Amino acid sequence: MTGLDSTAVRQARTARAGGGAPSGPDTPVRPRATLALTSAATAVTLMIYTAPMVTLPQTATALHTSLSAQAWLLNGTPLGLAALLLVAGSLADDYGRRRIFLSGTLALGLTTALGALATSTWQFTLARIAQGAASAALLASGLGLIVHAFPSPRGRLHATGVWGAFVSGGIAAGPLVAASLPNWRVGYGVLGVVALLLAALGTRALTESRAPRGGRPDILGALTFGSALTALIAALTLGRDGWLRAPVGLLLAAAVLLVGAFVAVERRSGTPMIDLGLLRRPRFLSSSAGGLFTGLAVIAPFSYLPAVVQQTMRLSPLATAGLLLLWSGLSFAVALQVKRLPGRIPPRAQLALGFALHMVAVLTMLGAVGAGSWTRLLPGLVIGGVGSGLLNGALPLLAVDSVPRERAAMGSGAQQTLRYIGSSAGVALTIALATSGGDLAHGTDIALVVSAGLALAGAVGVMVLRERDGQRA
Repeated sequence: MTGLDSTAVRQARTARAGGGAPSGPDTPVRPRATLALTSAATAVTLMIYTAPMVTLPQTATALHTSLSAQAWLLNGTPLGLAALLLVAGSLADDYGRRRIFLSGTLALGLTTALGALATSTWQFTLARIAQGAASAALLASGLGLIVHAFPSPRGRLHATGVWGAFVSGGIAAGPLVAASLPNWRVGYGVLGVVALLLAALGTRALTESRAPRGGRPDILGALTFGSALTALIAALTLGRDGWLRAPVGLLLAAAVLLVGAFVAVERRSGTPMIDLGLLRRPRFLSSSAGGLFTGLAVIAPFSYLPAVVQQTMRLSPLATAGLLLLWSGLSFAVALQVKRLPGRIPPRAQLALGFALHMVAVLTMLGAVGAGSWTRLLPGLVIGGVGSGLLNGALPLLAVDSVPRERAAMGSGAQQTLRYIGSSAGVALTIALATSGGDLAHGTDIALVVSAGLALAGAVGVMVLRERDGQRA
């Protein structure tokens, strides 16, 4: 066979496999099964992520966790997610999306079951960080599998819309499942078993795909990035006891230096976690900004609000979960319909509208905690649910469309990394603001105003990036 013939064969194989490894006759691509399994696993991942929202008081009591350390009970999973999503996306593209997805799902089941056995704050936090690392492998590779299974733009629009809806669905179901079971330990055990079952199903339902670049995994990049994030979250958590203290300043300085080191490492790496050339793409920057401000402005306050409601309004965990379901359930329903919008409203305009609705939502909640009235939260939960649905529906499509198709998992990993960086930092900041003054009602109002300001910044940011990108949506 001539060199030209070999090239032609390779090109044909690449085209047939959608930029990844070719699918042999024994491993046909099964789009519906792929979408169903990745969406279900994503929903379970988000259920595990959000379960502590309504069980935080009970978990903190059982583990003897101080008020200032409660941020770690919520932040463990997003910390692991943010630290490893980038490297997980790169590994999935290079070494196989199915392989990374199944490894992540299996690890998620095991670490979640271990979390149910924790007897101290540090054990539970380590288990949550491990859950986050496993979730990173699952989430980053899941969208890559979907892009491979749905190569046409119309199919990809439908599939990412469904996947985004299951993100909202997992957020909705997590607190409800956790509150309806006898205790938080049983909840973790049940969710861990479900994740293990999905891993077993995936061995038969999923087809391998990859787009290898060659070279070694970017271990140094992962270490510098993870260390920078840990320093940042630790600084924000310790800031509750005084922002001008030396440890807080040193940790913030360390975070800045480590980010600089990460950028230097990525510039030199042959197979970087993130291709820094993508930063020249307004579409990629818009996706990244959307993820970051979704975490900061939306996920963070709604992660801590249930604990505030239980403490101030004396609602049970199940009643609190039902109240939160109004927000997350609407988010799920709206995200399912977002796939119908891109022809009328571009994804970035959807993001801006979602942030604007969230800003209105949290402003309507001001004073509700002080008044001890859960009914005053209802308008904000409804408006915020619609806004969250727009965000969750638009973000996955923008993530995979903002990068070359063969780097779909990297694009997904980058956007979700910033989403969970925002979530981790936002939770620490929200708890610091809500509890630092001694008056929880007043502190919560301050946190809500800050959330509104961050949502406004997110809306402005994605629209400015849209203008730079000309007329293209």
